[in-house]
Order: sequence, then C-alpha cells, then structure tokens
Amino acid sequence: MAGHASTEFFGGVPLHLRPFVRIGAALAALLLIALTATFCVAAPAHAQGGNATHIRGALLVENGKVAPGGGDTLALSFKPDAGWHGYWSNPGDAGFGIDLKWTLPKGVTVGEAQFPVPQTLTIAGLMNHVYEGPHALLFDLTLDKSVAPGTRLPIALDAQWLACTDEICVPETGHFETTLVAGPGGKAATERFDGFRSALPTPLDRPATFEVANGLLRLAIPFPADAAAPAPHFFASADGMVDYAAPQRFSRVGDRLVMETRAAGASPKDVSGLLALGDGTGLSISAAPGAVPTGGVPLAGSGDPAAADAPTLLLSFGAALLGGLLLNILPCVFPILGLKAISLSRAAIGEAEARRDALAYGAGAILACLALGGLLLALRARGEAVGWAFQLQEPAVVVALFLLTVGIVANLLGMFTVPGLAVGDRLTRSGGASGSFWTGALAAFVATPCTGPFMAAALGAALLLPVPAALLLFAGLGIGLALPFLAIGFIPTLRRWLPKPGAWMETFRKWMALPMALTALALGWLLWRLGGPNLIIAGVVAAVAMLAILLLLGRGQRGGAGAVPLLAAGALAVLLLPPALVAAAPESSFAAHNGRSNSLPFDEARLAQLQAEGRPIFLYFTADWCVTCKANEAAAIEREGVARAFERGNVAVMSGDFTRRDPAIARFLAAHGRAGVPFYLFYPKDGGAPKELPQLLSQDMLIDLAAR
Repeated sequence: MAGHASTEFFGGVPLHLRPFVRIGAALAALLLIALTATFCVAAPAHAQGGNATHIRGALLVENGKVAPGGGDTLALSFKPDAGWHGYWSNPGDAGFGIDLKWTLPKGVTVGEAQFPVPQTLTIAGLMNHVYEGPHALLFDLTLDKSVAPGTRLPIALDAQWLACTDEICVPETGHFETTLVAGPGGKAATERFDGFRSALPTPLDRPATFEVANGLLRLAIPFPADAAAPAPHFFASADGMVDYAAPQRFSRVGDRLVMETRAAGASPKDVSGLLALGDGTGLSISAAPGAVPTGGVPLAGSGDPAAADAPTLLLSFGAALLGGLLLNILPCVFPILGLKAISLSRAAIGEAEARRDALAYGAGAILACLALGGLLLALRARGEAVGWAFQLQEPAVVVALFLLTVGIVANLLGMFTVPGLAVGDRLTRSGGASGSFWTGALAAFVATPCTGPFMAAALGAALLLPVPAALLLFAGLGIGLALPFLAIGFIPTLRRWLPKPGAWMETFRKWMALPMALTALALGWLLWRLGGPNLIIAGVVAAVAMLAILLLLGRGQRGGAGAVPLLAAGALAVLLLPPALVAAAPESSFAAHNGRSNSLPFDEARLAQLQAEGRPIFLYFTADWCVTCKANEAAAIEREGVARAFERGNVAVMSGDFTRRDPAIARFLAAHGRAGVPFYLFYPKDGGAPKELPQLLSQDMLIDLAAR
C-alpha cells in the first residue's frame, strides 16, 4: 500500500523531525492558553460556559437526585459553530485533548470521561481525530452511602479545550456548575442521555490480538462475518502506536476483521483504542500480543486513499470505459449490438426516436453493471470471497443463461417473436424504449464474465475504493458497453452509413443466430464442468422442452392466436427449472482442477515452497467461462514450444481454476488488486518479486521469460 512506500516523510515533514513538530505545536498551544487564562482572570466572571466560544459547552445532569450509595450520569455537551471542530481524547497529529478539573463535595466521585466515536480530518497531511458536530462526554457519578438525604451537592468543572477550523485554532475555556440533591432518585431524562450513550463505542466482548513486524502493526478484531463495516477506521488511544496519517487496510478472515497500518515505533506491550465502523458506531478495543491471521478478503473502501484522488480515479474510469467498449466484440454481445444498430438505420427510425432508444439501451447497460457491481461489493462487505463474474460460478445462474441463449437463438431463427425487443423479427423498428432498455441490460449481463484488457486494474481498484467511487467505475464499464449504440443513436452520419432496411435483414438476423448458438454451446460445456453429465443432460432436456413451448408460441403468433399464456408458461419454465436442475446435479461431479495437464493446482503453501527452492514459476488463473482465458491458453500457454521452453528453464507451472467459487483464489486475486480472471504472474528464479503479465499473452513472451 502507499503507506509502505516510504518511511522517510510524513505529511511533507521528515519522520525523524515529527516529535519536534509536535512539541513545538504543544508549546504554542500552551502559550495561547496562558494568554487566554491571563485575560480571563482580568475579565469579569461569566455564567456557566458563557464565554464567547466557538464550541459552546454545557454541563447536564441526567437525574438530579442521587440516592446515597447510588449514582447518576453527567454530560458535558458541546456544540461547535459551523466550520469548527473539537478533538477526541487522542487528537492525532495536531491539536490537544480536553483538560478537566472537577471541584466535588465530600462523598461524590466522578469517573473518567467517556468519549463518543470521533471522525477523521486530514489537513496538510496531518491526521486529526475530531468532532465536527454536536457531541457529549459522559461521566459516571457515584455518591457515598454516608451522605445524608437532602444534602445539596454543588459540582463545578473547569475545562480547557481547543477549537479549530481548517485554518486557525483558538484555545477555549469554560466554567460549569450544577447542583445535585442526595435523596430518592428521580425520573431520569433518558431520551436525551440515551442519545448521548448511543454515540459511545461498544466495549468488545472478546479480546483482540496484534503483532508488529516489518514496520507494520496488524490488529485482529473479533467481528461477526455477517456484520457490516462500511468504512472502518482504527483510532489508537495512546500516542506512539500507529502512524496516524498512514493508510489503513482492512480485510475479513472468517469472524475477524484484520487491520494493517504503519507502526509509529517499537512494538508496544498492548494496544487499545476505538474502531469506528463508518456508520456512526464503534467498538472499544483492547488487544494483547498474539497471532494475526493472513489472507483475508479486503473490504471495499479500505485501500490507499490516494487511489481515490481525482487523477487516479479518472484514469481508472477511463480504463473501465475502454474495457466495457471491448466487451462489444464478444460473440454473445455482437449479435445484440448489430441488430440494435441496424434498427436505428435512417430509413427505419426518426432522429428523436433514435436518441431515445440509444439512451434507453445505455440506461439498461449501465444499470445492469451497477447492479452487478453493487451486489459484488455487498457480498464482499459481508466477507464473501467473490470476484467479478461471480454469478457464473453459480450453477443456477448458468442454467438460466443457457436457457436464455437457447431462447434467443430460437428467436433469431424466427421460431417466435418477442414484442418490443429488437432481437425479434421487427428489425425495421427500434422496439420501443422499454425494449431497448432490457436489451441493453441483457447485453451487459451476458458480456461481463471476462475481465478483458483495461478492465483488470479498474475493477481491482473498485473493490478497494469507497463505495461511491467503486460504483462510478462500474458505471464506466456500462457506459463503455453502451458507447457504440449511443454513438449510432446520436450521430446521424453513422446511421447513414448503415445499410437500409430490406429483405436482406431477415437473412442477417438468422446469421446472427450462429454466434449466439456458439455462446449456448459454451454455456452447455460450462454446465458439464459445473455439474457433470447429470446437469448437462438435464439442461438439454429443459432446453428441448422450452423450444417445444416456443415453437407452439410461434405457431400461435403466426395464426393470430393469443400468445400470452404460452409465453407465460415459457417464462415460468425458465424461472423454475434452474434450481431444480442444480439440485439434481451433485457438486462432487465438478472437476476441481482446470489447467495444463502438467501444471500444479494453486496452493499458496506450495507456491512459497517453490519460491524457497529458487525455481521460476508461471502462475495463472483461469475459468471455463472466461473467453480471454481460453484464448490465451489455446494461443500461448498450451503450445508445444512454450512447454519445451518451460521444461528447459525448469519453470514450475501452477494454475488456479476459478470456474466455481474458491475463497483462496478470491483472496489471492484481491490481495493483488484484481477482481477476476485472467491473471498471470511470473516469479523469477532465485526469488524476487513476481512480474505481472498482460492479459493478452503470446508464445514469444512466455518463451522469453522461461529463458531468463
């Protein structure tokens, strides 16, 4: 991560000078406090917290009457002016925490301040732990049994705190007073104080563990695997534990949340602090030295914040857009795009309608990519080890896609028509905005299995960016997919280049059934890989039954009979058959290892052993549903010349099959900033960092690597 790249500078200041910077800031703050105190002594006394402050305070009591031997709760409530903020108990790189001095009657004891969950604020490279809105510190008050009922208990508090904006800081003071009465407890002001308590962190009911190695502090926090942590951040309670401004990476390993960041110094005896979850809640943490698991699934939004800056985000968006554009050449998308493009020919449709259909198609493609991306982020937030195209790792989804593509082939061959869709027989019309929308959504859904060129880095970054930025990249993928159709819809010159409608279009439509039929065959092969002979036989039987229904539907349409009942029956079959077919196919029939016959199945322990032996290693990840993977295997990886070169160079070949969900592979890909396959690494001999290879391989490239 970016925080690891350099240990010499911190926020533009050399790290070895950091203590002097903080000492200087503290001395300046103390000088300001002294000057302020001198002024306050000379000035007239004000009422409780009544000074002209930018953060106004008030001392509140929950009950007001305290039974001897009982207790009450006090709250020091603050309300900052707009643009001003106060500080947590550990202020971070700048500022200072609040200073409290109580004046209490005999028999009254006030506990330590309980601070609500703070927020982070980075200014000029310095990380601050602040409160930018109203907040309250709570104190538990206890009364000794010896205090006589009816005794009045005056309580005074003198407090000093720092109020800051992004540009200036002002030390402020307040004198607060209240009076309690010893006696039977009254009715507590629970509603207001319950709100204060809800902002406090919850004590963790199980111990956490930490370890410090290679300048990194790693913290394992017990956390339910299905609990949400939208944007976690760890606040160390004491100075000298962590480098506050360094990025914090979070990942899930089972029922533990693992945080990794740069340590500030030597390994401490224990680590304590607060884990803010990103939704206003948090956990109080106390950790002891112990083992911290590795190989977790990184949380969305837990990457280097620098990756979310405008230039980097713009570059990733451009990569996602180009990746989506290249998806249009896949055989399962091109027929849909070609038929939709021809439907916008100038002789068939007007300018306004062409733009409307282009926008509807684009909306369908973009929303489908956003839906898939949002679901992927939600699953990963729950700790699921999933990557891009995760839907094709589920047999039920593949069965549904298989039946859908068979239905599209039948539609293109003229067996039946779907009113409103441009892939039917009404190619001289656009099919309406709704038809264009669903056609765009269909194109996006069937086009996303592979991580093609430009997509790998963009989708890998999306898994670590904050959710809004990640969704922006998924939207860029949809825009790229829809871009050709948008261009045809909005540029009349492009439509004039299209051939005019005519009888030839019927022949063209039938020819477009060929690449879609090849897609159906590929999905059928994937069914066999996922569920063995039982699943593919059941899928073929279901497809034949569906074709019979669609044939009857087509006859009814040509004869003028009502098609709705038969169409509903066909749709019902598509919806209900996948779960039944998957249940009929045993999972054990899946072939777990898919790669070269002489390759080793992916195993991180075996990979580390091969590295220790000093052998060069070619590691690749593939899947049966990945077109790019299979093209690279046929054109480069499985060629005889490459095999001989690997043998001469003593290159160990290891392959990871991601056809079905594999948490180990998903974690490895995520750790290398990748969301899916293909992914290729070459480890040089005698150790060293692996070289990431491009997503389009050649024989010469692999032979050259083996010879080094």
